[in-house]
Amino acid sequence: MDLDTIQLECEEKMSKSLDYFQRELRGMRTGRATTALLEYVKVDYYGSQTDLRELAGISVPEPTQLLVKPFDPSSKTTIVKAIESAGLGLNPMSEGQMIRINVPAPSSDRRKQLISQVKKMAEEQKVAVRNERRDANKHIDMLKDDKKQGVSDDQAERAKEEIDSLTKKYIAKIEEVAAKKVTEVEEI
Repeated sequence: MDLDTIQLECEEKMSKSLDYFQRELRGMRTGRATTALLEYVKVDYYGSQTDLRELAGISVPEPTQLLVKPFDPSSKTTIVKAIESAGLGLNPMSEGQMIRINVPAPSSDRRKQLISQVKKMAEEQKVAVRNERRDANKHIDMLKDDKKQGVSDDQAERAKEEIDSLTKKYIAKIEEVAAKKVTEVEEI
């Protein structure tokens, strides 16, 4: 493994941490309805756990309302039960072939919980990014110590500086995404 490969792998893993954080935040409930709230709700469909997005069309007709249209009308009651038991605090109502869900604005206590949850998740991802930096630096040190590789002290230091700048860049992105979500949660 050479220095470029170490840097590329490190950046790829940091990018995955950021992507994971963004996906997790999409599913977090705020006062505004979003299809991401329900996409990954697991539904027991003929004995297998299936994501709701694979069983129904989910739309947002109004800012505080979700509309679920099952592809298979016979699965409607199963979908309603899955949404109720998902722990999202949502109350689905059957309307003919569709399921209508009103998304209430969270209470001030719930908002505080959500904000602390966002901050906690952000901190976990920052730790993951720092762990990637630590691992990359270990690999760089191993290359430097292995005289067969021909990596000089200066090359190793430059590579470590690159890894540090990547770390700062991804931590700043995580903080930016977290701040945006906190603002979204605080809005009524």
